[in-house]
Amino acid sequence: MTTWIFLRGLTRESRHWGSFTDTFEHTVPDARVITLDLPGNGDLNQLASPVRVEEMAEHCHAALQALDVARPCKVLAMSLGAMVAVAWAGAHPQDIDSCVLINTSMRPFSPVHHRLRPRNYLPLLRLAVAGGKAREHERAILGLTSQLRADSDTVTAAWTRIHEAHPVTGANALRQLLAAARYRAPAQKPAAAMLLLASTRDTLVNAACSRALAAAWHCERRLHPSAGHDLPLDDGEWVAEQVRQWVERSPGHCTSAPAGDARR
Repeated sequence: MTTWIFLRGLTRESRHWGSFTDTFEHTVPDARVITLDLPGNGDLNQLASPVRVEEMAEHCHAALQALDVARPCKVLAMSLGAMVAVAWAGAHPQDIDSCVLINTSMRPFSPVHHRLRPRNYLPLLRLAVAGGKAREHERAILGLTSQLRADSDTVTAAWTRIHEAHPVTGANALRQLLAAARYRAPAQKPAAAMLLLASTRDTLVNAACSRALAAAWHCERRLHPSAGHDLPLDDGEWVAEQVRQWVERSPGHCTSAPAGDARR
């Protein structure tokens, strides 16, 4: 079995993967998924979120050591979680030999207005600091991150239950925003092989960020034509299939140049 570590993004936790973990294990040969929460989220919601991505990466390194699984592992991560994966792979190359990065953005490769579309600045700040009802909060997040879900009421209900059981404090949401904003990726790609997946209709992060990172690091990049920021939610089968194809080509290294866009 191959161990895959899954990392979510800003204020999200392991339970937000939903059925995608099962889809992934059924699609990618010999995959065994382990989900980790970042400090401040999920089962770790009583902890203070670090204000540096590198500290989040150190937490993941320690968590992996505590699990006592064979290394190196593979990582699938999205958004803020993808930044953590890059920092982790750079600091502890013995832990990770492959990364799948979903809808992420990193300095210095993309400008700030691509990394977070300006129309989202105020909505995200309001969500971070405002109280209000859990259902309204989660419905707003779904509206920002999803494009394709026909069962939005079902997803909102599930996310509301997660929110009520493991609320993320406003302070931790702001600390995570700060960590994402200040993180600067290395000029040279870490040793781990990398696949970048992005959504053309992501209304939070411009898909140009993945294009820029793929060009700088000479990694393969694939674009989904209609999903939103939460690509595993909108089309988990597509994500799992892209990973399956990539794994079956034995990605011991990135391609010498971006391979183009895979669309349905």
